[in-house]
Amino acid sequence: MSPRWEPNPDIRTGRHVTHHLHAHLVFVTTYRRGVFDDAMLGRCEEIMREVCASFETELREFNGEADHVHLLVHYPPKVALSKLINSLKGVSSRCLRAEHTGRINRIGTGSAFWSRSYFAGSCGAPLTAIRQYIEGQKRPV
Repeated sequence: MSPRWEPNPDIRTGRHVTHHLHAHLVFVTTYRRGVFDDAMLGRCEEIMREVCASFETELREFNGEADHVHLLVHYPPKVALSKLINSLKGVSSRCLRAEHTGRINRIGTGSAFWSRSYFAGSCGAPLTAIRQYIEGQKRPV
């Protein structure tokens, strides 16, 4: 970039691309069962951060309620969101089922932890508004 421009740490550059891509993702549990407590959401966030790192993406914000989670992901253009989402849901489902078997079986989500559907929105709105929305989720205690 030209020296007259102030560098923006949010704008990422590659060999042939400069990008600033964010996606707001929402995953819902099967049958919207209230599975999550605070500890389980914390573990889910750790798992999803690891998955994002393996895709060279950054999980900027994470929060949720008893039956769903919100993610704000900063990703490069080479990442197909559908593949990232598939990995996020698959890995987190396997890990959470292995670590919280009793709780998940007691609540009864069936054979699938996450609903097959999801929300993915590109973020053209001010990120501060999306961050406030995600931070404002009523996290269970």
